[in-house]
Amino acid sequence: MDLKQLYLDRAASFEETAKTLKAKYIRFSVVRLLLFVGAIGAIVYLFTVSAIAAIVFILVFLVAFAKFVKWHLDIQTQQIHHQNLNKINLNEKAALENDYSNFADGKEFQDVGHPYSIDLDIFGPYSFFQYCNRAATAVGRACLAKYLSAPAEKSEIVLRQAAVLELKDKLDWRQNFRALGMSAEDEIEHVNLLKNWLKDEPFVRNNSLYKVAILLMPFWITSGIVATLLWIPWQLGIFWLLVPAYFLRTTLEKVNETHLRTTHAEKMLALYGRLIGHIETENFQSEKLQSLKTVFTKNDKVASVAIRRLSYIISQLNLRYNPFAIFINLFMLWDLRWIKRLEVWKAELKDKLPDWFEALQEFEALASLSTACYNNPEWTMPIIQEEGKFVGDDLGHPLIIVNSRICNDLQMPTQGHLKLVTGSNMAGKSTFLRTVGLNIVMAMAGSAICAKRLELPILQVHTSMRTQDALHESTSSFYAELKRLKTIIEAVETEDNIYFLLDEILKGTNSNDRHTGSKALIKQFIESRGSGIIATHDLELGLLEAQYDGAVENLCMEVRVKHDELVFNYKLEKGVSQSFNATHLMRNMGIKV
Repeated sequence: MDLKQLYLDRAASFEETAKTLKAKYIRFSVVRLLLFVGAIGAIVYLFTVSAIAAIVFILVFLVAFAKFVKWHLDIQTQQIHHQNLNKINLNEKAALENDYSNFADGKEFQDVGHPYSIDLDIFGPYSFFQYCNRAATAVGRACLAKYLSAPAEKSEIVLRQAAVLELKDKLDWRQNFRALGMSAEDEIEHVNLLKNWLKDEPFVRNNSLYKVAILLMPFWITSGIVATLLWIPWQLGIFWLLVPAYFLRTTLEKVNETHLRTTHAEKMLALYGRLIGHIETENFQSEKLQSLKTVFTKNDKVASVAIRRLSYIISQLNLRYNPFAIFINLFMLWDLRWIKRLEVWKAELKDKLPDWFEALQEFEALASLSTACYNNPEWTMPIIQEEGKFVGDDLGHPLIIVNSRICNDLQMPTQGHLKLVTGSNMAGKSTFLRTVGLNIVMAMAGSAICAKRLELPILQVHTSMRTQDALHESTSSFYAELKRLKTIIEAVETEDNIYFLLDEILKGTNSNDRHTGSKALIKQFIESRGSGIIATHDLELGLLEAQYDGAVENLCMEVRVKHDELVFNYKLEKGVSQSFNATHLMRNMGIKV
């Protein structure tokens, strides 16, 4: 079935189910009200007959009504879940039409100093991150960003590939997983605060005086109330409050510190618990997914239950926001009581919580890559090999819509070899460089790639394509480019797996300097056994092919004129470009040449 139609059909089905559930919820809201009103009337009547019968009825009714309310609220939960599934499928249909604006773009991960992320549009609006991101949580998005920011080891890439292929076929599981996380409002900062709390030393659990006070305080306050009502003046009764006030005052600073680290985690942990619960109930075949699931299930404590328990404890501590919290604090030392339970939970499970976070975020990252794979059935898994050779057939740019995408082949050694790509303006040189670079990044992340075939070793991409001036550093764009090139040269000279992509190098100086500098740079790259592609307008650099005995190869992207119109085919050809279009474009813009 056509994927767009599949998503539309699923969206319609989920919308219909959501409407049915909403109608059911409204109907039983009326029933719920009638039951409550009827119960009040029955209780009043029973008290006129028998107080015992009335009390028994109240107890039975409260238990039954609580179950009914829970069942009723579950209907609403399912309605919201199906509304989320409807939205997910509509968003996927839009993504197939090249509108992926509904997904987080990861702009917070942009780093101008990164070896390639700016030049290859990895993060930010209309980026590859936004294209494939389906992570609902902040930790999931951070993990996906990590996948796309550095190459993994070969063994890890192979494991991720198998996991992506397995999740690709679990459409229902993936979409339910995402729907459960649609309400996520977590932040990395809140996760870090919680991790810092795990390192804090307990101050209640190991203090015998505090534990005795928590146990006896309700009896102490009750006796004070009784004594005040029956025997002593109320002025003396107030002194009963000095004891709980002492404990609350002397522990206030530490309680506030604990609360600051945990308060934001209440809803976050409840949501993480739901997501982990969804993972725990699924069977996986690939080694990577089985290993990640084992993190949640290998102990006697079920991860989803334990995390939801922690969320509940924090929610009880958060009652201190209530203006009436002072009364329950005086009566039963509420803050200390729940701090103690937090510390008991931490003593048992603090070593496991970070591992649960790590496993959850990897599931989200892998689910994101598998969705991109599912939405592009023509993509293939690259072969990661030891041989230093890059072999790509029909390499295409994944962010260009399929009907407009032009693919090219590329074969080259990945050590001591350089491709020089010449061509006129708008011929497609920069897009080709980004196509090659992005497919390498995808391959190193464990993703399927936009090509018919790709075989390559582990490669670390470095680019110099969009160097900009930095006013705050009083740095010109030319100097910024030189700094970038220096970084690439150092990487090539010290590492074996560097693959560089350079677009119109040294463009900030005159033609003679540019030509001389470019020749020197190419010579240094070849001598350092570097490998990559350089796109340039400097046709004279094409003469280097004859000087380096196969270490330099000329490729070009030509533009032809047909009926006074420029025709771009964006295809790679061998040799040096013979076409020029700048003056033609200038004439079309009304500039007299």
